Amino acid sequence: MRAIWTGAITFGLVNVPVKVYSATEDHDVALHQVHDADGGRIRYQRRCEIDGKVIPYEHIAKAYDDGDRTVILTPEDLSSLPAERSREIDVVEFVPNEQIDPMMLDRSYYLEPDSKSLKAYALLRKTLEDEDRTAIVNFALRQKTRLAALRVRGNVLVLQTMLWHDEIREADFPALDSTPRITERELKLSAALMESFAGDFEPEKFTDEYQEELRRLIDAKLEQGESMDTAETFGEEPEKAKGGGEVIDLMEALQRSVERSRSTKEPAKKAPAKKTAAKSTADKSAPAKKAKKPA
Repeated sequence: MRAIWTGAITFGLVNVPVKVYSATEDHDVALHQVHDADGGRIRYQRRCEIDGKVIPYEHIAKAYDDGDRTVILTPEDLSSLPAERSREIDVVEFVPNEQIDPMMLDRSYYLEPDSKSLKAYALLRKTLEDEDRTAIVNFALRQKTRLAALRVRGNVLVLQTMLWHDEIREADFPALDSTPRITERELKLSAALMESFAGDFEPEKFTDEYQEELRRLIDAKLEQGESMDTAETFGEEPEKAKGGGEVIDLMEALQRSVERSRSTKEPAKKAPAKKTAAKSTADKSAPAKKAKKPA
């Protein structure tokens, strides 16, 4: 990994030099736009609306437009701001871990201690862990002042940027103003259904099926060429019924879900093995072949 920022955690007279690394990465397949007729890349040009010229990146500035006037801000203007010059992760306060609303959390970064700050880093990490607290910090990154939560994850300090309070929308829905009547039986059935799905969260059990299928599609196209029949490779899915779904009573839906969940947990009776089982499995995984026409 490559550090994207260097600075120091500061609180009181304590100074802990650190390097900042992105803790996450996007696993999506990178796609780009092309002309469907010949596969030529579609590229966007930075063209000025006034003179029609393509402008080099070094001559592009940021601006604010209030509708009537435009204020141009050059890189020099932005670099003159105090926040941009700061290289400190300034601790504002230490708060109980449970007071952090997950909705406010944004991007995550790992903090690596400088070789000269190993003890100070370890001391801060251990204190946060023992006291069950999170440090609320201010720092500047990429021309923006950030609010962030500094917390412990295993043996590393993690910095998670946070949204500002006015960036969280209120859930103002008229439907929430009324409280429907919930019976004791409905509540028990709902709890039973929830219990049937109970388990410990293991992130590695979950995969991005869309990206896996996308990679499979691309691999198939590379092997078979652009004229590949997608339906033959993946198999056709049955058409979904048109129109709205069936309206099912809440109690009935809960009862069905509980029964279905229980039935899946019961040991299934072993059916006699069929000789054609292996063949049918292989047929499903392999692309369908078109039958030859009789001569």
